[in-house]
Amino acid sequence: MNLSSLFDLSGRVALVSGAGNGMGRAMALALAEAGADTVLVDRDGAAADRTAHAVHGMGRRALPVVGDVSEPDQIRRIFAALDAEFGRIDFLGNVAGEALLGRPEEISLEAVEQTWRNLVYGRFCCCQEAGRRMLAAGRGSIVNIGSIAGVTALGRGHVAYSMAMGAVVQMTRELSTEWSGRGVRVNAILPAQVVNAGLEQRMAADPGLRSRFLAGIPRGRLGHPDDIRGIAVWLASEASSWITGAIIPMDGGNLALNAGGSIPA
Repeated sequence: MNLSSLFDLSGRVALVSGAGNGMGRAMALALAEAGADTVLVDRDGAAADRTAHAVHGMGRRALPVVGDVSEPDQIRRIFAALDAEFGRIDFLGNVAGEALLGRPEEISLEAVEQTWRNLVYGRFCCCQEAGRRMLAAGRGSIVNIGSIAGVTALGRGHVAYSMAMGAVVQMTRELSTEWSGRGVRVNAILPAQVVNAGLEQRMAADPGLRSRFLAGIPRGRLGHPDDIRGIAVWLASEASSWITGAIIPMDGGNLALNAGGSIPA
């Protein structure tokens, strides 16, 4: 197999949640550019339609579906739509899911539970639905988007988010251990601070936040949604056929930097 064919996703079907914006959109467009047809899930139907329009412009099939990944009934409906349109799934990109912030002594249990539903419960339900289909086919790749908060502490009211992302990391390891011998690979990508509308608002409200982030990123810049493109195609393709159970930072060097370290000018 030559190098270009290792990354070729022609004839494959990918489902990406959060495909309307940010990393989900960037992932979906990269997969389509590599040859995949896509199911594009987002709560914002107009945003999913915009991504679908871009995929169609590449000559690929795209099915935009409105859905909330914190609701199992909606997840099952999404996979039923996939079955009806494509009859297969080769790659799942678990991207969507929001967290509610709050100091540990103040955050409500309802906020903790909703964060868990958004980031853990929904991701597992998507993995379960995709996994059943992939196991029946004897092949497939799943990528869970986690966070550096799943393996290190951020503070600043991230307790519910960090607990949830820690669960995503361990879920990835467990699913890989259970399924890889049956042809289904499961990996996780752990981004650091990737710029999106919500992060821009937080940085605008706290003028020192951007410099605080950059002080921990040796690469010298914040992440961009397009940073997910290459690693997503790699993990979806035969180029990563022996990669499973991996917890891969996408963080500009953040996790490698000791808290007492410094970045050379």
